[in-house]
Order: sequence, then structure tokens, then C-alpha cells
Amino acid sequence: MGVSLGTRITGLCLAGTLAVIAASCAGDPSGPPPYVALPSVPGGAADGGPAGGPPGTVAAPRPVPSWRADGAPGPVATPRPPAPTRAPASPRRAPAGPSPAASPAPSGEPRPPTAPAWLPPGPVSPDTDALPDPQSAYDRLRSPERCGEVRDTLANTPPTGEWRVLRGLAEGCLAVQGRGGDWEAAAREHAALAGRLDTCKGRAAYAVLDGLLRFHRRHPGATARLAAPSGGGTACAYGITGADAGEDGTVRPGETVRVHLRGAYFDPAELPRDGGVSVGGVPVPGPPVVAARSGDRLTLAVLVPALPADPAAPVDVRVRLGAAEAVLEGAFRIAGVASPQPSPAAS
Repeated sequence: MGVSLGTRITGLCLAGTLAVIAASCAGDPSGPPPYVALPSVPGGAADGGPAGGPPGTVAAPRPVPSWRADGAPGPVATPRPPAPTRAPASPRRAPAGPSPAASPAPSGEPRPPTAPAWLPPGPVSPDTDALPDPQSAYDRLRSPERCGEVRDTLANTPPTGEWRVLRGLAEGCLAVQGRGGDWEAAAREHAALAGRLDTCKGRAAYAVLDGLLRFHRRHPGATARLAAPSGGGTACAYGITGADAGEDGTVRPGETVRVHLRGAYFDPAELPRDGGVSVGGVPVPGPPVVAARSGDRLTLAVLVPALPADPAAPVDVRVRLGAAEAVLEGAFRIAGVASPQPSPAAS
């Protein structure tokens, strides 16, 4: 079967075209152009080549064959689709401001109740006679560990207000510390003495007893450790409130002046025996005389001495007991003639 002349011509044209392509690629390493003119063959497109190229052309495949360093064509690289790009994840924005600290998890255990307040300082009574008295018993009761000892010494004391409140306080002191004690006895004394105490230490003991009973009502069965306060004020504000020196504030030597004390934190019987009074720096002869007493308030009868100094100047009054001293400055003036001074000629 013979080959037609047209077919042979088409094959020769195709071979020549391929030779032209090879020569073109060898001269330009960058590869063949995207479109190459090819003759129309039977069965091709009747209206020309692909869009964008001249009629009678076909689109060169992309990507094109790879090329070696010497210019010879290499194997055809199979195109890979581009890897899908993913938008970078936006960084998580930190919350504005510092993050709150995690609070500790509750332990579930209830907090122990706050211990009630205990006795403030008196001050401490000198207790010069070493005899039992409510003021010195108050001072010993300030040590909570001595409550049992003090309760035993109070068993046979008189049924006066100061002694009774101390007995009730000793019972409450032991009870709140879980060392025995009698809450009912403490409550009885508390109810019986409301508004009936007239001494500074007695009122302070009653206030502390009231706090113990309130603690017991709020926390039945609870115990607390008591501690005497080391700072703060005292139960008694000891001092001289005034002196009776007449309307003009002037007295004469040998007259008696009443001097008023408040906040006596000691046994009043100790002052006449171990105390002393001075006027204008001159000691008054004899012991102090207690003319009246009401609770922790004392009234002294003081004999005015004759002074060698100028009688027109106000003088101070001082009442001393142990290391404590109460002072009233410029209490009164002393009228009369000062003690005569020797003249220079006579001396």
C-alpha cells in the first residue's frame, strides 16, 4: 500500500519544524518560545490556532522541558500545583491589664474566733501593807495563768462589789480557757453588779467580764487564749482634780485645805500610812489625812505650812505614794508675811 504524496510532504514539514525548534532551543538556553508556527494538518482547527496566537499555531505546553548546563534538553518537568497558602494565624491578644492572681482555694475550715480583751494595766498598786485588797487582786488577775490561784484567794472575801466582780471574772477566765471555771457563777455576778461599781479597777473588771460572757454566747463551747495587753491606756487616771482655797484662791499658813484626788488605784488605807503631801515644795508635817472617800475618789485634809518664799506666787500641791506622784500646779496662794531674812549688817 503506497503512501500518498501529501502525507509524505506533511511528514517532511513536521520534521523540519522540529529541527528548527531544536536549533532555536540550543541557541537560547531560556527555552522555546511559548508559540511555534506549525502547518495546518488535516483535522486541525479550521479558523486558526488557539486564542492569543497567530493562525495555524498551537500552544506550547507549560512548564517547558528542563535544560541542562550544556544546552541540551533534559527530561520534561512535571508541573506541580502551587501549595495552598494559609493565612498566618493572628496572635492571640493578651487581655488588657495584669491578669488577676488566683485566689487560694478556701480550706473549708472556719476561722477561730477572736479572743476577748483582757484586763488593762491599773497601774499596779504599791500594796505597801501586803494585805489582800481588791486593787492588788486586780493586778494579780492581769496574768491569765494565775486565774485559778486568784479565785482560791477570793473564796472568803467580803461580799462587796469589787470583790464580787473579781470572783466572777476569775470564773470566766478559767472557763474561757477550758480550765474549769463556772460560766453560771460569772453570769450571776455580772447581772447583780450592773451599774453598781464606783472604782476604776472595778469598772474595768466588769467590762472585761462582760466581754467574756458575750464571747461565750456567740461561740458556745469555744475556748480562747487570753493575754494581758502591754500597751494602750490604763484603767485608772490618777491625779488631783482641785483644791478648796476660797473664792480668791488665797489661804494662810496653818489653815486646812481640802485636796481632791481621783482614780485611786491603790488601797486608800495605804496612803495615810505610807504616803506624803507637800505644798510649795515644803513637806506637810504628819501623814496625809483622808477626810472623805467615794469609790476611787479621795479628799485629803492638808495643813498649809509657812513658806520662806514670796507668798504672792501660786504654789503647787503634790501627793506621793511609792513611786507615783499626783501634782496640781498653781493650786493656791499663801497670804501673810514671809519668814524674815537676816540683814547684811546683822550677818
